[in-house]
Amino acid sequence: MEPSTIHARGLSRHYGSTVALDNVDLTVPAGRIVGLIGPNGAGKTTALKAILGLGKFSGQLEVLGLDPSKHRDQLMEDVCFIADVAVLPRWARVWQIIELTERLHPRFSREQCMKYLARTNIQQRSKVRALSKGMVVQLHLALVMSIDARLLVLDEPTLGLDILFRKQFYTSLLNEYFDEQRTILITTHQVEEVEHILTDLIFIKGGRLVVNSSMDDIYERYTEVMVGPDTVEQARALDPIHERVLFGRHIMLFDNADERALGEIGEIHKPSVADLFVALMGERTDLPEAGGNTA
Repeated sequence: MEPSTIHARGLSRHYGSTVALDNVDLTVPAGRIVGLIGPNGAGKTTALKAILGLGKFSGQLEVLGLDPSKHRDQLMEDVCFIADVAVLPRWARVWQIIELTERLHPRFSREQCMKYLARTNIQQRSKVRALSKGMVVQLHLALVMSIDARLLVLDEPTLGLDILFRKQFYTSLLNEYFDEQRTILITTHQVEEVEHILTDLIFIKGGRLVVNSSMDDIYERYTEVMVGPDTVEQARALDPIHERVLFGRHIMLFDNADERALGEIGEIHKPSVADLFVALMGERTDLPEAGGNTA
């Protein structure tokens, strides 16, 4: 049986009295695009460090069938980690970056990289500092997509890029790199930009997984309904897990609710990942009075 890309049981990490990971169970099969989403200090970085063999942990963890803490060198032959696609050594020339990548990663294909770069205006003798931000993104994409990795870990990969280049990055990643043999793990605060490519969603808070589901299950489970002041109390009687007010309309989130009943009292739709994040990860407060306002 082919091992899961990531398999963790009871994964924990403490820094003194601070709990960074709290008995986490996680299984990620091959061929998935997983969003690991959480506020600052939630445990995302600690989890990534454990997966990449860069941090200690207790519990069981296998990545591509290997223990990252014991077999990191072997594991890195099949893993590619990118923290920021807009950062490359500014002093280096393009051909030097390509040669360095070729030396560092045994599964890098120079031929494939040249094919990607041929579609751009990037010259091999150009220095990185002479390239526009968009060209740096194109260069980094060419490098990443030329590595035949089974696991690609992206930690806030498009931080600082404008929306055009962020969309270009994810579109190229999805259309030209991802396949059923590869797994992509993404951490980002820009959840609205990755929602359309995710197959699985993980919310982490306080070192614990709040959500760990496929996107299909998410859309099956959660429903939002928008109601007017006249049906607010009727909707509240169905026990929403979150409520917010927008332009005088009340938007309520329900978990495994009867959509037919919800449809009779308001307009139903599926919540975005960003709205779901706010609802499930924020502190629950008392519901506002019908017709009230939120600050």
